[in-house]
Amino acid sequence: MTLKKLDANPSTLESVLEQLKSDETNRSKINFILFLADNDPTTGQSWCPDCVRAEPVIYKTLEEFPEEVNLIRAYAGDRPTWRTPAHPWRVDPRFKLTGVPTLVRWDGDSVKGRLEDHQAHIPHLILPLLAPST
Repeated sequence: MTLKKLDANPSTLESVLEQLKSDETNRSKINFILFLADNDPTTGQSWCPDCVRAEPVIYKTLEEFPEEVNLIRAYAGDRPTWRTPAHPWRVDPRFKLTGVPTLVRWDGDSVKGRLEDHQAHIPHLILPLLAPST
């Protein structure tokens, strides 16, 4: 139906999450966060081959879903920034990221489902994340 994309980075993710939560129109929508690597400015493509492979599959799967979906594309930074063990999303107890891309179903203030980097490009694994939250 409709896929609304919002972009964030480590310094803006909290405000984007608050914006999403405070907007009454989002109450009936399914919310996801897709943690990605930044695009390399010299090539215009992500430095992460798994992100390049997963992004179009995720977008297509979410766009084909009959309900409205919000997708926050959370860009983790360049390779050295992401590789830092103290990266904010690696140490955040809500996310505990170990790789990009990581797709999470976000309900309220918590992760309700996730696909790690080696799973995020597989449509039949994405579909269960779209199931009604219990």
